[in-house]
Order: sequence, then structure tokens, then C-alpha cells
Amino acid sequence: MAPSLYACYCMLGGRRMDSNIALTMRGICMTFPGVKALDNVDFTLKKGEIRALMGENGAGKSTLIKCLTGVNKFEAGEIYVDGIEGPIVNKDTMDAQKKGISTVYQEVNLCPNLSVAENLFIGREPLTKLHTVNRRKMNAMASELMKSLELDIDVTQNLENYSLALQQMIAIARAVDMKSKVLILDEPTSSLDDNEVEKLFDMMRKLRDQGVGIIFVTHFLEQVYAVCDGITVLRNGTLVGEYSVEELPRVKLVAAMMGKDFDDLSSIKPEGIKDFKDVPLEIEAKGLSHAGKIKPFDLDIHKGEVVGLTGLLGSGRSELARAIYGADRAQTGTLKVDGKEVKIKAPIDAMNLGMGLLPDDRKAEGIIGDMSVRENIVLAMQAKQGMFKKIPMAKQNEIADKFIEMLQIKTASKETLIKQLSGGNQQKVILARWLATEPDFLILDEPTRGIDIGTKTEIQKLVIKLAEEGKSVIFISSEIEEMLRTCNRMAVLRDGQKVGEIGTDEMTQEGVMHAIAGGEHHE
Repeated sequence: MAPSLYACYCMLGGRRMDSNIALTMRGICMTFPGVKALDNVDFTLKKGEIRALMGENGAGKSTLIKCLTGVNKFEAGEIYVDGIEGPIVNKDTMDAQKKGISTVYQEVNLCPNLSVAENLFIGREPLTKLHTVNRRKMNAMASELMKSLELDIDVTQNLENYSLALQQMIAIARAVDMKSKVLILDEPTSSLDDNEVEKLFDMMRKLRDQGVGIIFVTHFLEQVYAVCDGITVLRNGTLVGEYSVEELPRVKLVAAMMGKDFDDLSSIKPEGIKDFKDVPLEIEAKGLSHAGKIKPFDLDIHKGEVVGLTGLLGSGRSELARAIYGADRAQTGTLKVDGKEVKIKAPIDAMNLGMGLLPDDRKAEGIIGDMSVRENIVLAMQAKQGMFKKIPMAKQNEIADKFIEMLQIKTASKETLIKQLSGGNQQKVILARWLATEPDFLILDEPTRGIDIGTKTEIQKLVIKLAEEGKSVIFISSEIEEMLRTCNRMAVLRDGQKVGEIGTDEMTQEGVMHAIAGGEHHE
């Protein structure tokens, strides 16, 4: 592999790195079978900087971090860290830590049954002359470390006695004590409330002031503008750009992440929009919420209406839908179905009320791979009927044949294992499962993701047909054009909260992206 210009510069006697730079990644390439995960990606982090690493699902954020921390073996490119001569290649995460690169994940990877002090110094405990752990010294060192970070914690207590927010701060404190130059925070705020988030931000600012470079991976736009100095955007494994916060206001950040040239957005307006004001309501949600996932929201859906949920990945789209369906049991608020207040404690309650949910992850939550196409299609019907009232085989065959033909499911036989079908045909089978229950209300979460354009069009037409037949639909998609073609109106979500709705007049790409981005006081 030929040396890069950066490496040549070093060879010719230039300074290895700018004295203000903590980390430089140049030309990083990584390929998985059939997928170019990273294509010549650059990344720069200054000392004393909090830099957001942004991008939609599949953009390459996690892959880039894994290349940095030694989890992935990248194929090309160079990594330079302050204080180390020449490019580095980390063998694993422990090797990365020794070079001053630490990662704190959303799920804290410490030992809950050990004390705070033991977690802080695990693997590097101070020893007595007899080579036993000097617990008195370890506790004193731990207390001093907590005090330096202004954390009021009893270090002799087990880690499990503290909140997730404090556990994350303890994980960060461990990284700080290990003299980390680069601290990676991977979705650290996803399960925290607002007060806990602000405490975490206070700690991040203190570390920044001490010269630590912080990579902040998040889906929350508000948090980026609350705490970050710079933003790096990836899309489809490539670098879109590296920006200061001031030069990348929200709407331009959304455009960069979603791959739209904001200045050239065309206005696509759905035709034949129906006025639903006088149409009876199917769903009335008031103040529904699920702690740590979605804040209290109101949402009304009329019979025959397709309501889209729009927002960036992690904005709360799926969580809102799951709270209505009972997949995540709502902790506050009320829900009416067809004018009657109901209590949905579990998905089976929703099914019995005429609801269906097509989940966003069809492999993990949709298909049962080792069951046949027929068995997957009749699964929801069988669940509603009860395990002791088995649907006769003749009826199962009739239902399966009907929907295989209706949805043009490409399968050798209805007895073919569903895992042997293409992704698009698996999606059609899950749709068939819910259509077989003759639902009044369907939630379709990313129903066309990862499938070919022809199948996408078929599913979009089916959604519109279902609405014309009087069924109500929640439609979630990351593709704005698809939402505009399919939905009558949209609810906008941001940072786990419903922040508004988009009516007929605003149903354009530009209108949707403005709504997703929110306030523009960072111009």
C-alpha cells in the first residue's frame, strides 16, 4: 500500500501531528462481505474538543469507532494519536486503552456486583507488600478521583446501587484516571432523563477543559448543539464533511445526514389529500409515555387515514408506535380505540382490539426463520384464537395461498422456510400475517427498508389501498419521498418527544426537513 501524503509529510521531517490535535484518522477503508462499510474516511479530533459523530443507520459510525479501538481490522488508512510516533494499529480494546483511547457505551460494561472503587481500578489495583489488594489505598484513591470530578459517591458501595447515569460517569472516571487522551461516548444519553443528561454534559465540559478530546455519538440533535464544538457527518460509509457547530445549523445537518442538497430540494406534494376533520377517529392517544423512551404525547388518527411518524433515527418514532400498541407498556396517559377508552397491557390486547404491528427489525422481531411461509402467515391469527384452538390445516392452506397470490410472494412453496426467502418477500409475509387478521389499525415501521424498488412500490400502493378501504395506518419510514407519497399528514418527533405535526400545506421535502431540524437559532 502506497504511503499517504500525510505519511510522506512525516517521513520528510514534518511534524507528526499538529500540537493541538488529539487524534487523526486518514483514508480509513473497511469492507464487509459485499458491503463497503467505510470508503476513504477521514476524522480529526482536537485536544479539548467535543466532536459529534453523526449519521443515519448504516452510515459507518460504529464501524469507524471499531477500527479506532481495534475491534475491526481496517484494510487501508492510518491513525495517529497525540504523543505516539508514527501511525498506530490497535490489536484490541485493551491495546487502545494503553494508547489513551477509551470507550464508554450506552450499556455500561463494568461489574455491578463489585464496589465503585473495585470497578475504577480493576486490573490495576494498588498492592500491599504481601501482593494483596490494598483496599484502604484503593478506596482513598477512588474517593479522590470522585472528588476531582465533583461526584458525591460512596466508593465502597456496589456499582449496582447507583443509577445508570452515575454508572456511566464512573465508567468515564475510570477512563480519565487511565490518562485517556481520546474518550468515545457511544450513545451515552439514550436511557437518561433530562437532569441526568445535564450532569453528564457538565462532566464532559470539565474533561474538555482539561484537554481531553471527546467523540460524542448520538442521535439527539438538541444535545449536539447543547454540548458539542464540532460535527463530523458520515453517510453510507463516506465522509460528508467536518464542521464547526456554528457553520452547520440543524436543517443543514439533517440535509447532510439524509443525503439531500437542501438548496435544490424539489417540492413533492401528494395529490388527492382528503380532509379527515369530519371522519370518525380510530385512535385517540392522550399523554401516553414510556419512561426513558418517549415523553408524553397526543396523537389522533382517523378512520382511513395514513399518519406518518417522521424524525431522525433515535427520535422516538418506533417508541411512540410501540407505546400505542402495548409492545412498550405506556406508563401515563389514556388511549381510546373507536371512541372507547381501553387498557393495553400487552400486544395480545392490541391484537384483540383489531391492531397489528409490523416491526422495524423483521429478522429479530418479525419472522420466525425456522417456520414455513404458511406458519408465519397464520401466526397472528393463531395467537388471537388461542393455542388450544388450532386453526385447521385446510384453513391455514387457504389463507396462505390467498395472501401468497395477493401479495405476489415469491416462494417455491408455502411450506418453504421463510428464512430462505429474500428480504422483500419476508416483508410481504409479515404483512400477510397482519392482513389475515383483518385489522382496523396497522402500524408499519420501516416496511420497505432493505427491499427492492419494485416491492417498495407494491407496498406503498397496498398502504394507500388499505386506507381507501377504511383502515387506519401509522407509517414510519426514513425516506421522505416515500412518506410524502403515502401519508395524509405527519407527526414530527425529535429527541423522544412529539414536537409538532405537518399538514397538507407543508407536505414537501423542504417542509419536512425544516420540521425535523427544528429551531434555527444556531445559524
